[in-house]
Amino acid sequence: MKKITTSAALLFLLAFAPLAEASKSPELTYTVNLNDRADDQFKVTLDVKGLTAANNVFQFAATAPGTYQTMDIGRFVHNFKAYDKKGRELETKQISTNQWELSNPKKVRKITYQIAETFDTPVEKDKVYAMCGTSLEQDHALINGQAVFGYLKGLQAVPMHLKLEHPKEWLVGTALTADKKGVYKANNYDHIVDSPIMAGNLTKAQTEYNGTTIDIYTYSKTGKIKSEALMTNMTTMLEAAHKFVVNFPVDRYTFLYHFEDQDWGAWEHSYSSGYVMQENDLTPEYAKRLTDIAAHEFFHIITPLNIHSEIIEQFNFVQPTPSQHLWLYEGTTEWASHVMQLRSGLKPLPAYLADVRQKLMIDDQLDKSYSLQKLSLTSYTPEGNQQYFNIYNRGAVTATLLDIRLLELSGGKRGLREVINELSKEYGPKKAFPEDKFFEIFAAKTYPEIADFFIRYVINAEPLPVADYFGKLGINYEAAKSTGNKVKGLGYAIGAPGGVLSLTQVGEAMQQAGLQPGDEIIALDGVAVSLENANQVLPKLGTLNAGDKYTLTIKRDGTPQTIACQMQSQDEIKKHLFEVNEQATPQQLALRSSWMKNL
Repeated sequence: MKKITTSAALLFLLAFAPLAEASKSPELTYTVNLNDRADDQFKVTLDVKGLTAANNVFQFAATAPGTYQTMDIGRFVHNFKAYDKKGRELETKQISTNQWELSNPKKVRKITYQIAETFDTPVEKDKVYAMCGTSLEQDHALINGQAVFGYLKGLQAVPMHLKLEHPKEWLVGTALTADKKGVYKANNYDHIVDSPIMAGNLTKAQTEYNGTTIDIYTYSKTGKIKSEALMTNMTTMLEAAHKFVVNFPVDRYTFLYHFEDQDWGAWEHSYSSGYVMQENDLTPEYAKRLTDIAAHEFFHIITPLNIHSEIIEQFNFVQPTPSQHLWLYEGTTEWASHVMQLRSGLKPLPAYLADVRQKLMIDDQLDKSYSLQKLSLTSYTPEGNQQYFNIYNRGAVTATLLDIRLLELSGGKRGLREVINELSKEYGPKKAFPEDKFFEIFAAKTYPEIADFFIRYVINAEPLPVADYFGKLGINYEAAKSTGNKVKGLGYAIGAPGGVLSLTQVGEAMQQAGLQPGDEIIALDGVAVSLENANQVLPKLGTLNAGDKYTLTIKRDGTPQTIACQMQSQDEIKKHLFEVNEQATPQQLALRSSWMKNL
């Protein structure tokens, strides 16, 4: 709480100052017409009054929190217009990709524009991740705030109202609350971006969990997946999450699931999360995958909602500004999503170690000299984007090792979970930590050795001490082991850095064939391939035997090339093997017990 001055005169002035300020704030009411769903365009109207000369630029988002990508939403805007109170059009001018200038903002009473949905609108570069984008179809609409709404210069922090015009039979899912007239209120522009909306032919499930209302809204293209089934699969995860964070720091949380033809993933928010996944039968395997993803996104209620840097407290939608603590927001969250399932019994130890192994194998395919700090600071650049996926892999493994080290130093009493929960209470949604001091703050709360850990494995990129740290738990680890067998192999690795399907590693033999790291894959044996259909086209490679020939069409420097390839034969090397040591010492067993039961 801020210190209160006891001067009676000052108290009198302060008491009335907020009221005077509030009366000067422009009134902002957005209306989105979802009844007119023709031409894949959202029709948006902003009714406004009280603008000043300082509010002369209308800004669309260049990026959005938690996406770490350039979006340039202005690319999707058409027919931007402004009108006075008599309906006369006022002059406007587009002055940059994402900005429109108003010639006379004081006279503006209405702004209208159309904005194309991102799912079905082709762009040459910087494709908006689907879980962060928009869809407008006959049976539903998906709205992520930064991809539909903009804000006037100087008014990012001003409250806004939102009206949705839609068919009566449609259900609306969002973490925003509506008044009796169905009008939603957002505290500011950041809030509307933080609150995705899905409307249409949806199913809904709701439960109360220790004072927190959990809602699930689901759009399933053919109706295969229902909200009730998702809630049933998620209940145990929510119980584990509640124990892990002690108490949920929110009184309401909303899951929005969009199941159609695309399989992209999820985007976290403070009080909700949005998922764009391929519609499949809800098999136990698919349900497990959905639960793993939901566990990651749900844990973001801690980072960055309650623990975040001053850099992202009020987001810069004009110019992307990275924080060096992406390892905390994403790496620690990914660690938590798996370890809380291990400790609650949802995931047995062999399955957990298999997850760690998979993350280390992905780390092998990326640049190991690229530190987590550097990845964080370059996440918006093409170079950093190539390495971005590793924040969920090397970042999560680094958090795993940090947890083991903290438990070791504290005699099994205080691991990463406890420190995170303490930081969550010390800071919170309205209190940020200083960007350049967090490593020092964390080390001061724990041990001097942790400062060295951050220097070596977060700020720099020293090889991770996996064998040493898991050895403390009585779990043996081998980085690589030859079996003496021959197996088939591609001779390259495929990834999707920056949302582009491409080669992340290429061995010597395939380099001689003509492939290079960074080549974008656009066809296999003449069949076009992209992120959207990769799961259908690329499995053909798995049916080939050593020596079988095929072609890859790649794009390099904007030019397509078709390369003749051949399935390779190579020595079988098993990597990143974990095995529980049956002869572990009492000290190792004690630390392992603390590590596995630390809830």
